[in-house]
Amino acid sequence: AIADYTYSQASRAAPRWPPVITTRLPGVIMITRTTGAPAAVRALLACLGLLLLPSVAPAADARERPPLYTFAASWTLPRAQWAEMAQAATTAEKTAAQFLTDGTLTAFGSDVRMVHTREGDTHDLWWSGHTLAGVLAVLDEMHRSGLATSPALSAATAHEDVLYVSRHYNWRAGTVKGGYTRGAFYQLKEDAPDNALDVISTSFIEPLMDKLVADGTVQGYEVDTEWVHTQKPGGFWLYYITNTAAGLDKVDAALGAALKGNPLAGPAIGSMIGYKTHRDSLFRTDATIK
Repeated sequence: AIADYTYSQASRAAPRWPPVITTRLPGVIMITRTTGAPAAVRALLACLGLLLLPSVAPAADARERPPLYTFAASWTLPRAQWAEMAQAATTAEKTAAQFLTDGTLTAFGSDVRMVHTREGDTHDLWWSGHTLAGVLAVLDEMHRSGLATSPALSAATAHEDVLYVSRHYNWRAGTVKGGYTRGAFYQLKEDAPDNALDVISTSFIEPLMDKLVADGTVQGYEVDTEWVHTQKPGGFWLYYITNTAAGLDKVDAALGAALKGNPLAGPAIGSMIGYKTHRDSLFRTDATIK
């Protein structure tokens, strides 16, 4: 849509450089009248690509990564079945091993939820690969193995499947035993640019998380959206895995330092995200990443 937006001084501290955000061409958002803006503000706008922000990222973007598909199956199990579920997860890991070896999968894991909700799941299995054909082939093999009808899963009081796709991710090859997965869900605002998630990911999430992967704090992370939509469009998830609980502290510290070092990043991201629907999750994780 083509629309004009005027900065409102009533909703925030009155700046000396009221910008006007305008779109004159389909799919292009421009911020005009930045004359007089503080240098830090102009630098942030340039960094986030808001001075000329196409609604669709260029196809030739060198930073674009091939899609990563993740199938996640979750169950709500009575405590009496938790030990049987651990055995089922071991069986599923053996089934997935051949697909990790031949390159069909890049990762396989199982999670046990640590912070429970009244109606939420307790356990899940997940696997990732660069093709839908490969990810769904693993699903077929899981069914053929009898996993879905195992005693543990047959006792589930609820079950849900999710098929994600990610274009913003990174990992280190290795094995995680008893690690931690932190998940965070966010919903983009209705008026957010079409490429808001790409902007947030490439400008803030990737630089932060890639450093944490490189220094060993994080084993892997991904920014997910639903490939098969079962929820309201515009939602996304950030998941990351650490080997120890201390890794969670290090990620929080790095996030705080990044926001403190660039105090305008938070408001810029907040202009595109609605926090009322934000939710967190925490799991214990076993995973193999190739």
